[in-house]
Amino acid sequence: MPQPIMAVEISGLKLKNPVLPASGTYGYGKEYLPFFTPDRLGAVVTKGVSLTPWPGNQTPRIHETPGGMLNAIGLQNPGVGQFIKEAIPFLRRYQTPVIVNIVGKTIEEYAQVAEILNEQPEVSGFELNISCPNVKEGGIAFGVDPLMAALVTSEVRKKTNKPLIVKLSPNVTDIVTIARHVEDAGADGLSLINTLLGMAIDIRKRKPILANLVGGLSGPAIKPVALRMVWQTFQKVKIPIIGIGGICTASDAIEFIMAGATAVGIGTGIFREPLAPVKIIEGIREFLVEEGFASIAELKGVAHC
Repeated sequence: MPQPIMAVEISGLKLKNPVLPASGTYGYGKEYLPFFTPDRLGAVVTKGVSLTPWPGNQTPRIHETPGGMLNAIGLQNPGVGQFIKEAIPFLRRYQTPVIVNIVGKTIEEYAQVAEILNEQPEVSGFELNISCPNVKEGGIAFGVDPLMAALVTSEVRKKTNKPLIVKLSPNVTDIVTIARHVEDAGADGLSLINTLLGMAIDIRKRKPILANLVGGLSGPAIKPVALRMVWQTFQKVKIPIIGIGGICTASDAIEFIMAGATAVGIGTGIFREPLAPVKIIEGIREFLVEEGFASIAELKGVAHC
């Protein structure tokens, strides 16, 4: 029996399969070499890269919750210069496309990072993290305002002709409106979703557990929310979607694809099971064979029929 076609395409970016690591959970890939190489993945999605080094938030900044975890890492990273020196030579060894997640505190910083990395042939595309606070606008996140989200997207679009995927925040009233604004501003794809804001309190110390007070909730607990947002957005945009949020098994991934996602990102699940991406790839393949599908493309959006 012929094997089903697992390849997908995101705005000209050809992936051998639809499974990616979610930004911030895979580093640059070195940490997972004892388990699998980047060649097993559809693409590598790096942790956030900023113009200058970001130290991140004070500790404690991780807390496990029922069905997930809270994190307030603060996008700690060594900056784009160090990324080019250290990560690019490592990633160059593999044939897997590299999508760099870029972050910034101003629109100008986002644009500069994209411009610098656009010259790197190893960089296949960008994932724009617009959940960062805009320091020029009093700390409001870029992604919660449709016009601001569109503006940062359009400015980064001017700096690169490579695929530009915008990662949207779920901490909004209407994610579809923001999705349509960034699509109109030049986005080639969407990542849905980033983390939900949450917190935890130490009842003995009578104060919040995280030094940052609040953090991003991820893991299985947010899967129904993420799935709903992918479902809604798929109906209203024409660009491809990467579904993210609580995906731990092949069944989880298949739900997102049936809701309209072209690919899926594995985040918190990789902490519990480092081999999760590989197992999910194989699980999807087995499902396609069992159900008689010739390709992964036949699953996309079928739950809408």
